[in-house]
Amino acid sequence: MSPPDPEQPLAAQLRAGCDALGLSVDAGQQQRLLDYLALLARWNKAYNLTSIRDEAQMVTRHLLDSLAIAPFLTGQRLLDVGTGAGLPGVPLAILFPERAFHLLDSNGKKTRFLFQVKTALGLDNMMVHQARVESYRVTALYDAVLSRAFASLQDMVQACHHLLAPGGSFLAMKGALPSEELDALSQDYPQRAVFPLHVPGLDEQRHLVVIAQPQGKVHP
Repeated sequence: MSPPDPEQPLAAQLRAGCDALGLSVDAGQQQRLLDYLALLARWNKAYNLTSIRDEAQMVTRHLLDSLAIAPFLTGQRLLDVGTGAGLPGVPLAILFPERAFHLLDSNGKKTRFLFQVKTALGLDNMMVHQARVESYRVTALYDAVLSRAFASLQDMVQACHHLLAPGGSFLAMKGALPSEELDALSQDYPQRAVFPLHVPGLDEQRHLVVIAQPQGKVHP
């Protein structure tokens, strides 16, 4: 795997975006991010994994958008639920090789793509699971459950609470401030915080909602 050519527009865009986010990304990680983007663009022609076709837009709306939540991650074992084409799980797995990222989706063509990504990029810290979240069961609970445009906040905590360790956190990526979803969220989850995100090159609202799993939460 050769280092990324800094003269290439996508490489330069990605490097500038990571710098703007304050992230330390070495040459190998940057190349893996670009290799993932190339795989996504190629598979997308046949499998329609994302509505975005332009690779420069993919850098902004997929890679940098996913990496914007990096400072908020906690724990060593994380679940990306409804991961789709691997967002935010794949970029974060590349950025944090010391953490274990489990990517969950019920769609077979998307999980097949993710297995190809795992193999091609040598992401030993990334595990892929095909299942519906309601029926997915684990022996070891997760420190954090991530989602990107997966469901409403209430639906997310209701569907995923059996997967999150007591004291762990739900991290829900949203566009505009989801005031109505926050109001509708069960009072069983009183600890919640909202952080505005600034994605380089994107002139749209982005927010991260962090919801703490109560310490005494019972997992059926």
